[in-house]
Amino acid sequence: MPIDVESKLLIVDDLPENLLALEALIRGPGRAVFRATSAEEALALLLDHEFALAILDVQMPGMNGFELAELMRGTERTRHIPIIFVSAAGRELNYAFQGYESGAVDFLHKPLDPHAVTSKVNVFVDLHRHRKALGHEMEKLAAANHKQDELVQQLRHTQRELERAVQMRDDFMSMVSHELRTPLNTLYLETQLRQLHVAKGNLDSFAADRLPAMIERDQRQIRNMVRLIDDMLDVTRMRRDALSIQPKPVDLAALARTVVEGLRQQAEAAGSVVALEAPRELRGVWDEFRIEQVLTNLLTNALRYGRGKPVEMVLGQVGGTAHITVRDQGIGIAPEDQERIFEQFERTDDSRKHASGLGLGLYITRKIVCLHNGRIGVESTPGEGALFRVELPLESVARTAAQAQA
Repeated sequence: MPIDVESKLLIVDDLPENLLALEALIRGPGRAVFRATSAEEALALLLDHEFALAILDVQMPGMNGFELAELMRGTERTRHIPIIFVSAAGRELNYAFQGYESGAVDFLHKPLDPHAVTSKVNVFVDLHRHRKALGHEMEKLAAANHKQDELVQQLRHTQRELERAVQMRDDFMSMVSHELRTPLNTLYLETQLRQLHVAKGNLDSFAADRLPAMIERDQRQIRNMVRLIDDMLDVTRMRRDALSIQPKPVDLAALARTVVEGLRQQAEAAGSVVALEAPRELRGVWDEFRIEQVLTNLLTNALRYGRGKPVEMVLGQVGGTAHITVRDQGIGIAPEDQERIFEQFERTDDSRKHASGLGLGLYITRKIVCLHNGRIGVESTPGEGALFRVELPLESVARTAAQAQA
C-alpha cells in the first residue's frame, strides 16, 4: 500500500558537527533532511514543512529540546510529529523519563549507535509512508463514496423522471381518449338520430334549409379531431427535430383577419367577440401555415378561458419586428404557472376546471415562434385575464426544432 512520497526529517542540534554526523546516518532515497541549530530555527521550519520525524537535542542554549517538544505538542499542525530526543547527559539524570513526559516516542544517548539510529528512523519513515498511503486511500474512498452518492442521486432523479414520464404517458392517453371521444360521440349520436329519422320516414329533417347547419356541425367535430391529430403529429415532429418552416412573403394583417373570421362561430358559441386592431398591411417573411397556427392557438385559448368576455388581438410593427398581442378578460394565470404553461401537456388546475384539452397549444406555439427567431411571453394576474405577446422578425431565418430547443 505505500506510495511514492518524500519523507522530511527534522534534526535540531546547536552543534553543526553533530548535525552533519546525524544527517549522514539518516539520509537516504526518498528522504529530505532539514537542519536547525536552535529551537527558533526549528519552529520556522515546522511552519513551512510537514515532517515525518523530528530528532531533537535536549541540551541547547535558549529553548531546550523539552520546551520545543512541548510547543510542538501544543500546536495542531505539529502535535502528530514523532519526536526522538538525543542527549549527551548521563542516564542518571533521568532525561528519558522527562522526554517521554514531553511527548517523545524514543530517547537516544550519545554517543549514538549508528545501527540503532538507522533502525529507528527507518521505522518512523515507514510509518509516515504508510500513514500517507492510508490517507491517500481514504481520500480515494471518500471520492468514490461521493461519486457513488452522486450516482445514487442521479438514479433517483432518473427514476423520478421515468415515473413522471410514465404518468404523463398515462395522462396523455387518457386525455387523448377523452378528447377524441367527445367529437366522435357527437358524430355517432348525429348519425344515430339521422338513421332514426330515415327509419321513420321523417325526411323533413333533411330539408334543404336544415342541411347547412347539419353539415356545419359535422365539420366542426371533424375539425376538432383533425386539429387534435395535427397537434400530436407536430409534437412528434418536434421530438424528432423534424418540424421545419418554409418562409415566404406573407401579409400578417390579412392572415389575422382570415383567422378571426374563421373563429367567428367559435366566438359566438363562447358568448364572446374577437376585436382585431391591425394596419392595412403588415408584410414579412414567415411560414404562413405555422403563423396561422400561432394566431389560432392564441385566440382559441383566449376564447376558451375568457369567460365569454371580449377578446382583443392587436398587430403592429416596431422597426424590423412584427408585434402581436392577444388579450382576454378571463380566469388569468398564476405567476408560478406562467412559464410552465408553455411546456407540453402542462395545464393549470384552473384551466382544467374551465375547459378540456391536451395542453399542447402553447407548447406548439412557442416552438413555432422560436423557429422564426421570435419570442413569446405572457403577462397575467389571476382573475383579471391574460395578455400574450409575440415578437417576430420580419425576415425570419428558418431554424430546426433542435435549434429552437437550444
